[in-house]
Amino acid sequence: MTIRLSLICHAATPALRTATVPDDESVDESGLAAVTAMAAGWEGADRCWSAPERRARETAAALGLVAEIEERLRDCDYGQWRGMSLRTLQADQPAAVQEWLADPAAAPHGGESVLMLTARIGGWLDELLLSHPVSLVRVIAVTHPAVIRAAIVHALGAAPAAFWRIDVAPLGCVCLSGRIGRWNLAAMEQPERPQRR
Repeated sequence: MTIRLSLICHAATPALRTATVPDDESVDESGLAAVTAMAAGWEGADRCWSAPERRARETAAALGLVAEIEERLRDCDYGQWRGMSLRTLQADQPAAVQEWLADPAAAPHGGESVLMLTARIGGWLDELLLSHPVSLVRVIAVTHPAVIRAAIVHALGAAPAAFWRIDVAPLGCVCLSGRIGRWNLAAMEQPERPQRR
């Protein structure tokens, strides 16, 4: 039996809009309005999960999902960089930022490396394939851009450096199909952006 997993990125937050390393912030007003506009059509899943952070839980609730918290879907641990703007980090710690972007094993912030994050998410995906009941066919998980990038890297068996080449917008959705010990990328949808005038 094939599992169809929809990974939905949480709605926009103040940290996303200001290029700040996320902490446990809430969805902002315009992010909440965008979720409400796309809420229809998500019913009928066999199981729904949410990352534990507020922004993921709020997005799941606004989509009308009754989601269980799954700790392994939590955002990357950015250690001491949480809450810091990227502009400040690039000015104060340029070598550390460059190391983080260039070396998937690096964790100059004291948290998780890209390799650690990808291993965590890959383990969750593999366990989902091995342990799912036959009745578990359509699954939805609301989580974070970094988690979704890690899931794509794992599903494709891509090199860890590919992590930084994947863009996941707020409310973007990535669909994976899984069966017989492997995952495939089925679809990747980004929400439409308003046209600039």
